[in-house]
Amino acid sequence: MDTSVLTSGFLLFQGCTLQASMRSPNMETFKQQKVEDFYDIGEELGSGQFAIVKKCREKSTGLEYAAKFIKKRQSPASRRGVCREEIEREVSILRQVLHPNVITLHDVFENRTDVVLILELVSGGELFDFLAQKESLSEEEATSFIKQILEGVNYLHAKKIAHFDLKPENIMLLDKNIPIPHIKLIDFGLAHEIEDGVEFKNIFGTPEFVAPEIVNYEPLGLEADMWSIGVITYILLSGASPFLGDTKQETLANITAVSYDFDEEFFSQTSELAKDFIRKLLVKETRKRLTIQEALRHPWIMSKGEIRAPEQHKAEPNQLKTKRLREYTLKCHSSMPPNNTYVNFERFARVVEDVAQVEQGCRALTGAHDTIQDDVETLISIYNEKEAWYREESERARHDLSQLRYEFRKVKSSKKLLREDIRATGSRLGDAARKLDHLQTQFETLRQELSADLQWLRELVGGFQLESGSVDSPGSVFCQDASESFGELLNRSCGEEVLAGLKL
Repeated sequence: MDTSVLTSGFLLFQGCTLQASMRSPNMETFKQQKVEDFYDIGEELGSGQFAIVKKCREKSTGLEYAAKFIKKRQSPASRRGVCREEIEREVSILRQVLHPNVITLHDVFENRTDVVLILELVSGGELFDFLAQKESLSEEEATSFIKQILEGVNYLHAKKIAHFDLKPENIMLLDKNIPIPHIKLIDFGLAHEIEDGVEFKNIFGTPEFVAPEIVNYEPLGLEADMWSIGVITYILLSGASPFLGDTKQETLANITAVSYDFDEEFFSQTSELAKDFIRKLLVKETRKRLTIQEALRHPWIMSKGEIRAPEQHKAEPNQLKTKRLREYTLKCHSSMPPNNTYVNFERFARVVEDVAQVEQGCRALTGAHDTIQDDVETLISIYNEKEAWYREESERARHDLSQLRYEFRKVKSSKKLLREDIRATGSRLGDAARKLDHLQTQFETLRQELSADLQWLRELVGGFQLESGSVDSPGSVFCQDASESFGELLNRSCGEEVLAGLKL
């Protein structure tokens, strides 16, 4: 079973280089004294790629702790060790948390090669190892353990902290010598604080437990932890892994396709409530996946266990379930390289040790090659999918742009026609104005001529009246009538002139 991290060497190098160039002035400060001056370092409890955990005892109090020695990366170009910025992030998160189901940080020391975290001692072993040793396991017991996991994750998510590496190895027991041991979530090496409005992407974690958004290199959030809880619950109830394939590539393909089922061989004795809980966690769309609060309110977690038929309480199915879980845990542990010793061959001890180291180095190189090859294939697959999507989006954008250009040309043509119409209308209005001015000039000339003629006639009639002498004579009367008619005509002419002027 492959439990190596997904992060490729290139991404690690690039991430560390970027972080080194953007170091915050408020860097974490660790104690520079020797840890051995304050703690007695004891036996080794476990080890990872770049860390060793040892038991230790505080000299001043006599209390026991776990000392996690993390190998620091000595240069940005190196691939051995952990970036100091990543260690600082882990320490920063551990300093924020204080919850019964989360491991606590007691102290931090630093020397030239290592950062040493003094952590709460969790001596009960892994949860799955504890359950595999039991003769039977009921759903009620499983629910009690899952609920503890949920409560620890709920505390983290309330602080916007995503663990990103929830798996059986990181679910430990504080003390296994009690009926329902206390669960502790450990290993915050991949944990991140999720900031609103800040997009976070990465490819990391253990393939068997990572969410689809990690595999697809999409924005990550607290929802990734909920997927991992779904996988853990599936394994806890069945002893089978929902997405595990023969290769890492196959496992990741199963995850992105959400390809799993409730095989009758493994889930014949499992309640529908438990299956519903798993179904609502193993959802590809993050917004449709159960949140931690919704998971805690799920009927399977809230209830003391669904009522089942008497035949479902037989011991044999439970034993089979525990047996499958035991096989699963043994398979997990068997993936670790064996510790070969040659105490019976003292004469050739040095030579054999050298050969063993060479063989171990070769195995490590082979494993690293296979891991990198799988990572490259995974990244190529992701790249091909994204490239196809970008090509499709580009084609759609090109089509939309073509439509916009066509519409723009139509609008431009209409604008040109409108401008020509405006110019033509303006020209016609100018011609009409000139004609109107010409007509007005003619009218004024005619009016003046008419006025002069009328004035002359009036004077003529007036003279004629004077010559006739008598007022009552026919000539006098005619002259008077003619004078009135000419006056009226003259007044009408002047009135029409005024009216024409008002109209203009």
